[in-house]
Amino acid sequence: MEMDTTDLIARARAGDHQAFRDLVQGHSHELQVHCYRILGSLQDAEDALQETLVSAWRNLGEFGERSSLRTWLYKIATNRCLSMLRADSRRPRSAAPLPETDLPEPTGAGDAPAWLEPYPDVLLDHLVDRRPGPEARYETTEAISLAFITALQLLPPRQRAALVLRDVLGYHAAEVAQMLGTTQEAVSSALKRARATVDNHLADPSGSGNGGTGSRRPAPQPDTAAEQRLVARFTDALERADLDALIELLVTDVRLSMPPAMLEYRGIETAQRVLAAVTFRPGRSYRAVPTRANGQPAFGLYLADPHAGVYRAYCLLVITTAADHITAITSFSTDVMTRFGLPRTLPETD
Repeated sequence: MEMDTTDLIARARAGDHQAFRDLVQGHSHELQVHCYRILGSLQDAEDALQETLVSAWRNLGEFGERSSLRTWLYKIATNRCLSMLRADSRRPRSAAPLPETDLPEPTGAGDAPAWLEPYPDVLLDHLVDRRPGPEARYETTEAISLAFITALQLLPPRQRAALVLRDVLGYHAAEVAQMLGTTQEAVSSALKRARATVDNHLADPSGSGNGGTGSRRPAPQPDTAAEQRLVARFTDALERADLDALIELLVTDVRLSMPPAMLEYRGIETAQRVLAAVTFRPGRSYRAVPTRANGQPAFGLYLADPHAGVYRAYCLLVITTAADHITAITSFSTDVMTRFGLPRTLPETD
């Protein structure tokens, strides 16, 4: 049986740290996801969450219980994120140089920002029972996908916050206005612009998905039998260094990106050149360890070190799927792999 919230609030206001922890622990995971959506970086989201909880502890006396504790916490978290975005000093703005020097010419600048990080699915397990409010416009699985998180980063900060509060969490417009310290008219105006940008980015291939006018592609259902087969085929192709088998899994207008480099490689022919020049270079051997990120299949990729008899962490790949094909591959540096419980090295197998 849950402890009485009123009693916990009273005890926390009296200085009981354990009562405060009991009060907020059921909200911490969803608040972190909220901060991640707005900031696009798990590291930044963790910082924002900690600052949110510190602010809530210090200002609990101001909580008048006119709204729910959850709404009050979301207000603090949202404004903490907006402050971080205004500060504009939370991350370096220059992308790191690419590790490879023989990449083909990119097809253009990518939408994925330099600070984009994947979100481990294991951290989403606590959100299963939390349903969005009646005003939600996006499905839960879609609202954590890499494409959605990337689209949010294209928005000005207040548009970003308004869209997440209204269309992802399902708060009413009046509640959003109160949380952002603005008017309902301003919220409606911000939402109109934000929805157009996000829906345009999420458009299906008939609208190019990047400046087109196609309808939104339905969010894929995670961990289906079809997805499991695709994961198995992708893993097999990587570990056998079979470029042709991997290319068969890609849609014609597949997109490759590799934050923090803000470059994009689009189209199956370009993908084939990139993979041949980098991943499938002669003499390279890989092991792929399946995991999940942002509700999508992901892989820790390890490159054989012939001098040490081990496989060393090479990158984390996150794939976006549609039916039995891959529509996008996003490659992240080894820095994110420990968050997925992936080791730095794997033993050589027989």
